[in-house]
Amino acid sequence: MNNDIYWMKYTLKLAILARNSGEIPVGAIIIKNNKIISYGYNNSIKKNDPTAHAEIIALRKAGKYLKNYRLLNTTMYVTLEPCLMCFGAIIISRISRLVFGPYNKKYNKKSDKIGTFINLLKIYDINHRLKIRSGILIKESKNIIKKFFSIKRKKNNFLF
Repeated sequence: MNNDIYWMKYTLKLAILARNSGEIPVGAIIIKNNKIISYGYNNSIKKNDPTAHAEIIALRKAGKYLKNYRLLNTTMYVTLEPCLMCFGAIIISRISRLVFGPYNKKYNKKSDKIGTFINLLKIYDINHRLKIRSGILIKESKNIIKKFFSIKRKKNNFLF
């Protein structure tokens, strides 16, 4: 648990970098042998790329670092539950463990306790066994996101 908190603090710093550049504040890192091998933060707006999510950027960098598309024996830390695209990429990359903060309410309207995409593993009996841990530094992650959207709403109100 302490290790998860330690690494999750790095993802929060990346989320703040994303927020400061006008992106939705999500950060991700990938760890192997207790060392950061890659990182990313949302960059879709700046790059005009719908796939430039924190997780995808971190996966691409990790693949280059390891010179392999399979990221075996690695852990990904993300400030927010990954979207369907990112979750699929995490499965395909064979990340061993996924740790994230809060569930993304955008995808989990009925419950804050059951991840929609996590349930896909059970429904489709995906052959990759990904270990998942959620709820790490939830308050800190939610505060960064809430502040971002609060500021964005205030700016948009001035336009009309």
